[in-house]
Amino acid sequence: MGSYLALVALFTMTSFYSTWAMTDIRTSSQPYSSSTSSIPQNSTRASNVTSTMTPHPPCPSNAQCKHLDGNCLKEIPGCNTTCDYGKLTDVYVQPVESVPCEGERNHSRTLTCVFCYQLPQEDYDCEFNTSCNSVGTYSSRVYRSRCTVKPTTLCFGKRHFYKNRLCHWTRGHSWSITLLLSVTLGGFGIDRFYLGYWKEGIGKLFSFGGLGVWTIVDVILISIGYVSPQDGSLYTYRVNLTAA
Repeated sequence: MGSYLALVALFTMTSFYSTWAMTDIRTSSQPYSSSTSSIPQNSTRASNVTSTMTPHPPCPSNAQCKHLDGNCLKEIPGCNTTCDYGKLTDVYVQPVESVPCEGERNHSRTLTCVFCYQLPQEDYDCEFNTSCNSVGTYSSRVYRSRCTVKPTTLCFGKRHFYKNRLCHWTRGHSWSITLLLSVTLGGFGIDRFYLGYWKEGIGKLFSFGGLGVWTIVDVILISIGYVSPQDGSLYTYRVNLTAA
């Protein structure tokens, strides 16, 4: 009996600590707002954003104006330009006033006739959200990400824009470990504690897995992937499958 009570106390303290840590991470939610891109009203807004963008090199001093990267040039307006979409065209560009360079500042460059937000994905980098909901309906998994065109790419319009992206991340929860815990220790609620459902874990712990019924139901639900981590992340195998 003493060992059982010690086990109860251990997992209760662990669950409360995990819940406090997760709450501390998720309470810094600050939604993006921009008129350049729309997002469904019921979608998850970015609250814990990790930048995966490669830092842009600073603009060189006294380099040739014609050799400057796109991030050192003024925005290239497309409203007064006539060109065929996807075809090469010549436009006049100018460096940013704060960037000194040698040669003619107003010079011609060749670029593809496309707005920055229409570029293929390999030509820009976006911020990655690690607190959105990776499970559920499509609309609930969409979040808004700030994207930046890579320095070597030239395009019309703003080089910073927003894209609606699909939430896809994991904290390392293993489906196989969850299933193993559910089969072997599910009667003590260890599977629920592992996934972050501490309230359900305590319920299973004190009811001995709902006299076995709850344990069997959880084994079935976990085996088919219906029960996922509480924080909205994916199991590691699902991330690996999608990446492959």
